[in-house]
Amino acid sequence: MMTKKRDPQLARIHLGKKALGLDEETYRSLLRRVGGQDSSAKMTPAQRNAVIKEMVRLGFKEQDRKERRKHYPGAPANTDQVPMLKKVEALLADAGRPWSYAHAMADRMFNVTRIEWLRHDQLHKLVAALQVDAHRKSRRTNA
Repeated sequence: MMTKKRDPQLARIHLGKKALGLDEETYRSLLRRVGGQDSSAKMTPAQRNAVIKEMVRLGFKEQDRKERRKHYPGAPANTDQVPMLKKVEALLADAGRPWSYAHAMADRMFNVTRIEWLRHDQLHKLVAALQVDAHRKSRRTNA
């Protein structure tokens, strides 16, 4: 019964430790200072919440669920900087396809496993192929 509340709290504490870049000694001293224990697993839920609040005060920014959902699994890290990748993202979203579909197309078409590694001309050809797929799919639904 306790693990339902405990596991997410422990995960948030460990994410905070990583995000703040705390070494083991600093992390343990923070736990002792705020929670009274040297291990977050030994703490009560209230003590773990106090540790999380302290980490937030120190600069740990938790992503809310909406922010986490924005990023699709397999999405390239540079999608916002490359306009053609935004176009790929839009075409995939319209078709209801995952990023793995675009990666598989890049692999099939150019023997490149990730679309962010494609050259500019290859990326244009991939977008053209996705556009053809979109037209083909719209013709099927309209007929």
